[in-house]
Amino acid sequence: MSQALNALRQSVELLGRIGDDLPPDKVRAQAYPTEWTIADVFSHIGSGAVILRRHFEVTLAGAEPDPGFNQSVWDEWNAKKPEAQVSEATAADLAFLQSLERTDDEQRAAFHVSFGPLDLDFDGVAGLRLGEHALHTWDVAVALDPSATLLPSSTDILIDTLGRLVGFTGKPTGTEHTLHITTSAPERGFTLAIGADSLELTDSDPVAAPDLELPSEAFIRLIYGRLDPAHTPVIGSSPTVLEELRRAFPGF
Repeated sequence: MSQALNALRQSVELLGRIGDDLPPDKVRAQAYPTEWTIADVFSHIGSGAVILRRHFEVTLAGAEPDPGFNQSVWDEWNAKKPEAQVSEATAADLAFLQSLERTDDEQRAAFHVSFGPLDLDFDGVAGLRLGEHALHTWDVAVALDPSATLLPSSTDILIDTLGRLVGFTGKPTGTEHTLHITTSAPERGFTLAIGADSLELTDSDPVAAPDLELPSEAFIRLIYGRLDPAHTPVIGSSPTVLEELRRAFPGF
């Protein structure tokens, strides 16, 4: 099993346990995104699983997906009651994972698909799903336990995928400069170039006195717009650096 697929399985199993143990009075409680309830997050994960599974299996068969399929799935899931959104999301989520896991080495080596601007192989699809899944699972977990963090297996994968994400989601802050960032568990070094109209994150060797030093899982959440003061561990940086980066990565 690929590392990304193994990490996705652990994330799917965690979400399944949360769904199984979710108290009835929490189904409609607010999740981390202020505009979503916990049921809304499950619905998003479940509908996404249905859509991605269909795209994956159709592509694997060498066919083209129905252009109207996505909207029909969203309409169906939006009409479900919150309790059904939770229970059916965990089933759909597991079904998509099992569809990925059933493929053999030959199918994985030959697989290739485009999602918008992204050109993905098999591990790319697993990694794309992991990025969404891990952060949305945290969106639910942290609403139930404020100390929740990303799974280590997810962190180990996602910390090395942030460069592509920053180019799409980062917002200039009004000052052009460069920041050096060091993360731990796992240890990484990054250089963040903040330009007039774009941001670029590149790998670098860790420096002795970085502008920002924090756990890798917290840096991932920062890039995804999920490192507000109430959910920030003790880190090494000036408050102004962290506040600037929160503005640069407001979430999406």
